[in-house]
Amino acid sequence: MSDKTKKIRVALIGGSGYAGFEAIRLLRRHPSAELVGIFGPPDEVGPITDFYPLLDKTIEMQQELYDISKIAGRADLAMLAVPHKVAMSYVPALRDAGVRVIDWSADYRLKDAAEYEKWYCPHTDAPRLARSVYGLPEYYTDAIKSAGLVANPGCYPTCAMLAIAPILSAGLIEPAGIVVNAISGITGAGKKPSPAMHFPHRNENFEPYAVGTHRHMPEMEQVLADITGSPTEILFVPHLCPMDRGMLCTIYAKPTGNASAEKLTEVLQAAYADAPFVRVRTDILPATKYVATTNFCDVAARVEKDTVILVSALDNLLKGASSQAVQNMNIMFGLDETTGLY
Repeated sequence: MSDKTKKIRVALIGGSGYAGFEAIRLLRRHPSAELVGIFGPPDEVGPITDFYPLLDKTIEMQQELYDISKIAGRADLAMLAVPHKVAMSYVPALRDAGVRVIDWSADYRLKDAAEYEKWYCPHTDAPRLARSVYGLPEYYTDAIKSAGLVANPGCYPTCAMLAIAPILSAGLIEPAGIVVNAISGITGAGKKPSPAMHFPHRNENFEPYAVGTHRHMPEMEQVLADITGSPTEILFVPHLCPMDRGMLCTIYAKPTGNASAEKLTEVLQAAYADAPFVRVRTDILPATKYVATTNFCDVAARVEKDTVILVSALDNLLKGASSQAVQNMNIMFGLDETTGLY
């Protein structure tokens, strides 16, 4: 955006979900963005305060039925806070209309259509996979700047990869046999109700799910291989925790030599010296309370019993979704990446 006094006109598609709600709050107070429309499916239209009464007296916008004619020429950027498969049905028309896109679903994260279809469903916009940019700002800033389509990372991959990538790139751990043991708050499962998400089942219940079969595992392996230049093998074990929001990963890997906590910490500090939203913890370990309602990811390293232990934490709705999308938006439109996020 050459004229930095001009507002970035943003259309949000999917404003009634948990992450969409956070995006509304971020965009409404962003000094260089204007939320020009909120769109959703036929059964989720009406005043946005009907979905989130907390927004009373702060926003009077309606969530409208999605219509490309209401976005083309009216928005510079579309943020898609929608499920996989839905996003790929919107992106072609948006891009053909010249609207830049940040997609929060998995539809454009995996570069190989066959790999995507193995984990998700048939892909109807496969040629665009090669042109999408993975939106992890700490590693893909230059590509994000000129991108027309940014694939906002998943919350689990963001949390895990920010801890693993520098250590793996430095050759301090083996690229195979990395175990990512992760927990997420219940909002990570989305807003759509299901029996497994009912309060009596979730309350006071901490459980693993999709062990070794979770869809975010190939995303982690693909991006870590791209960052480090070598194939990477992840065993991913996610858990649901009875808290509203938050994410914490404890990662186990075999060292390649005599790794020490001091050396690992030095590598993390060097990697993120200029990264405004990654904090390397030394005196304390990352915890969900220390990152809640922020765009920070906290990381730390330890070595115990010939095992490298990496720990990371973030807010799954923010650095894991909506505020990371705003960070990407800032980069795409030539702003300081911290704008509107502190």
